[in-house]
Amino acid sequence: MPRTSTIALSLSAILLLFSVAHAQQKPSALEPIDVLVPSRYDFGLPSWAPKPLEPAANPTTLAKVELGRRLFYDTRLSADRSMSCASCHEQARAFTDGRAVSKGVTGASTPRNAMSLVNVAYVPVLTWGNPLLQHLEQQALVPLIGQEPVELGLAGKEHEVMRRLAAEPIYRKLFAEAFPETNGKMALATVVRALSAFQRSIISMRSPYDRYRYEGDTDAVSDAAIRGEALFFSERLECHHCHNGLNLADTVLHERNKTGEIAFHNTGLYNIDGKGAYPTDNMGVAEITGRPEDMGRFRAPSLRNVAMTAPYMHDGSIATLDEVLDHYAAGGRTIASGPYAGVGRTNPFKSSFVPGFTLSREERADMLAFLNALTDDMLLHDPRFSNPWPRKGKRQ
Repeated sequence: MPRTSTIALSLSAILLLFSVAHAQQKPSALEPIDVLVPSRYDFGLPSWAPKPLEPAANPTTLAKVELGRRLFYDTRLSADRSMSCASCHEQARAFTDGRAVSKGVTGASTPRNAMSLVNVAYVPVLTWGNPLLQHLEQQALVPLIGQEPVELGLAGKEHEVMRRLAAEPIYRKLFAEAFPETNGKMALATVVRALSAFQRSIISMRSPYDRYRYEGDTDAVSDAAIRGEALFFSERLECHHCHNGLNLADTVLHERNKTGEIAFHNTGLYNIDGKGAYPTDNMGVAEITGRPEDMGRFRAPSLRNVAMTAPYMHDGSIATLDEVLDHYAAGGRTIASGPYAGVGRTNPFKSSFVPGFTLSREERADMLAFLNALTDDMLLHDPRFSNPWPRKGKRQ
């Protein structure tokens, strides 16, 4: 069976399981998950920031967020109790894991780099290259019960996991407070809703650049960062076409932009056969659509906290921000030898926004100063997003 068919079937299975889990709720909670409304939750946003949209069927509440935070850091949500969601999304790394690609409970690697969860509430399509995964309530099922590859490995073990959770006294209280409409039932549906609520609460709008650009604090960033900003948003470098707006990304959705914007790009990272090919396990949107022109197209991630999220690109194949600048300055990466050898600059599917450019040593330093000014240090230590379990040993 072709790979695209396999992936499509896997996604169908995930969405079917979501529908079954969703149907376990009482009738009052059966509103379709794709009906989005502005959130009423207090995210602690600055006055200039719009509120995210959220499913009307899963409004964010303090009780859900606290339950979701517990679940996010709980190793009981993995087959062998060795991992949690936080294993691949560490707060100190802006909710990434510092690896090129992640490993699941079986030790097998995922094909892609763990994306940051910061500001995921503003993202209308999730993951690097799947335009069909549009809601956290759907996406949460992928690491939990997905099998290509196995991440947390709970497929077929859902009842066992609920027994594990029920054995923890605090969960009986938290589920009841978070989901009174289901009498606090512990089920896959309520687990993914709580996890989704917590992830939506992870919002970052407190970087030095935010204070400078949106709050008028001219002392918040260096002169080098200001020069770097001018370069970044110039037509000479073209960075801003894919990294713009509220989240420094061109895929966004919120109360002031309810229509939303979605974009995927080929940046010339590979050109294996001289005809545009990417590695067969990492072809981007083409894996879903089967269209040749979608080869190598991936979603541009937010650049917020980008200095904390190395390594870079969808497969973690670029180690540093300095090397990222090299890639874009060259207009695509050249790999001289090996199975992925090719000249990315000449990839026929490459975005027109990656033409290449030159930077002086001073300009490169300015660009790096700007990118470093996007780090929200408070986010990295905010107790609202931290591990709530005792530090001595793992929760079992």
